[in-house]
Amino acid sequence: MVDGSNAKLLEEYEETPPIIAIYCYISYVILNIFGHLRDFCRRTGIEKNKASVERGREGYVPLYKSYESFYTRNIYRRICDGWNQPIIGVPGAYVDVLDRHTDDYNWTFRFPGSSTRCINMGSYNYLGFAENTGARAEKVHDCILKYGSSVGTTRHEYGTLDIHNELEKLMAQFLSMEDCVVFGMGFATNTTNIPTLAGKGCLLISDELNHASLILGCRLAGSSIKVFKHNNARDLERKLVEALADGQPRTRKPWKKIIIVVEGVYSMEGSIVNLPEIVRLKKKYKAYLYVDEAHSIGALGKSGRGVCDHFGIATSEIDLLMGTFTKSYGSAGGYVAGKKELIDHFRANSHSFAYASSMAAPVAQQIILVLRTIMGQDSGTEGKDRIAQLARNSKYFRRKLKQMGFIVYGNDDSPVVPLLIFFPGKIRDFILKAKKLGVATVGAGFPATPLVESRVRFCLSASHTKEMLDRALKVIDYVGDKLALKYSRQPYDPDKMIPY
Repeated sequence: MVDGSNAKLLEEYEETPPIIAIYCYISYVILNIFGHLRDFCRRTGIEKNKASVERGREGYVPLYKSYESFYTRNIYRRICDGWNQPIIGVPGAYVDVLDRHTDDYNWTFRFPGSSTRCINMGSYNYLGFAENTGARAEKVHDCILKYGSSVGTTRHEYGTLDIHNELEKLMAQFLSMEDCVVFGMGFATNTTNIPTLAGKGCLLISDELNHASLILGCRLAGSSIKVFKHNNARDLERKLVEALADGQPRTRKPWKKIIIVVEGVYSMEGSIVNLPEIVRLKKKYKAYLYVDEAHSIGALGKSGRGVCDHFGIATSEIDLLMGTFTKSYGSAGGYVAGKKELIDHFRANSHSFAYASSMAAPVAQQIILVLRTIMGQDSGTEGKDRIAQLARNSKYFRRKLKQMGFIVYGNDDSPVVPLLIFFPGKIRDFILKAKKLGVATVGAGFPATPLVESRVRFCLSASHTKEMLDRALKVIDYVGDKLALKYSRQPYDPDKMIPY
């Protein structure tokens, strides 16, 4: 159970059955043994080496070490025909997955030109706004005709358009923050802006399951980094107390600033940040708080305003709200919102603002149209209806999976639903069998997850109807039985109804 008393936060993580963990470790041992044998055969010429190899660099140190790609060559490559599948068309409620075949264990693929129509359970299209028809799509088309497809320069030069200013004002209004600045890439919003906030003599305290963009941003800052256990307020408090008591290493001087870095919804776990406790601690110890809402903005809260809305906490309690437009908004880019002086600092010093090409006008137009829909300024109650539909879908789908006997992580309100598979080879089988039966999803294994916690991850959308979810659940139930994936100790009662 996650540390914290708020009922909206409680989430259960059923432990991995010990026998399954043992079998999983044994499978990795076997895979490693055979991987080393195959590498030996490749080095000696017994087997043709199809992996990339540096040639013509006698006397040079290799640019990359062979062992660093061991997992890719010998494990990932063998099962990747279940991953990285290209799609053709819009990633809406349904998606067309391009068919492909391999004759050499996924080193190369053949494409017959056909595709499989599937219920899309893998895209981050939480509110269903990734569309190519309707009034919004037409207005985006008109925007292309007016502004073109690219700005071609940075915000510091001739890359600031009136539509950028409009978007920033509207986003600040939506979040009830003083100001907001937008960037052309969500990943870069974290990696280039955290170093704008922190540097040498600063301390960044990061959740252990933070996204790679946050981890990279913290490293690039050159600050000291401490990691606290996922969503554990007690461990975070211990780290804060130690930091204040010990000060900087060697000199023992007080830290210039301490910044707590967390996510709203964790994309691999489906868990929601313990925001009430973290806000309490940041006030108590006078630390700053940076919240990444990539997966929570638009997807949580009755008005879609994210994790603060979900818990009923004023956004003014958060020093920096960061988010992306690639999920709920069906667009691209990212933003940072906060006090005006702080946002002005980003405009003057952010590498993304000064050196990267600014957000394309049609991308900004899509975000503005979605924002107005969510805020009720356009399309009546459509935005409110989509938010409510996503909430219903998330609860219903997760609870049905648990009822069937699967081990599922995360919070009932989270649109990210990880289903634990444990064995890496079963990821491939699950994805391919589900696709054949008309359900498209994605898998995740080591190193994206702990070694024995491989999983498939479902992403719910407001564009899913109950009939679609029931059909997907029927397929998942069938595949789960075929692959023996129902590890939960909770009894499966097929006659028990779960309200939608």
